[in-house]
Amino acid sequence: MIINILFVGIGGFFGSVIRYMVSLIPIKETTVFPVNTLFINIMGAFLIGVFSVFLKDDILDHRFNLLLRVGLCGGFTTFSTFSFETFSLIERGYVFTAFLYVLLSVILGLAAILFAYYLVEQIL
Repeated sequence: MIINILFVGIGGFFGSVIRYMVSLIPIKETTVFPVNTLFINIMGAFLIGVFSVFLKDDILDHRFNLLLRVGLCGGFTTFSTFSFETFSLIERGYVFTAFLYVLLSVILGLAAILFAYYLVEQIL
C-alpha cells in the first residue's frame, strides 16, 4: 500500500513540475481565451491515451498505471484550473468564450486520447 502511494506521489510531483514549466512558455494571448490550460489538458489527454495502450492487458506492472496515469497525468492536467477559468470567463461576461472553451476542451481531449491510442496501436 505504501509503495502504491509513493508511485502516485512521484508521478504527481513530476506531472505538477512539468505542468508549471509548460505554463511558463510565453504564449502571446491577445484574447481572454485560456490557451495554456487548454494546451496542457489536451497534451495530458494525449499522454494518457499513449500510456493506456502500454498499460492495457496488464503487460506492465500495475504500479506503472499509478505512476503514469494517476500520478503524472493527474498532476500534469488540471480540472480545477479549467473549472476556475471557465467560471472566471462567465463572471466577466465572456459567456460564449467560456462555452467554446468547455466545448473545445472536451472534444479535443477525447480526440487526443483517440488519436494517441490509435497511433500507438499502429506503431506496435
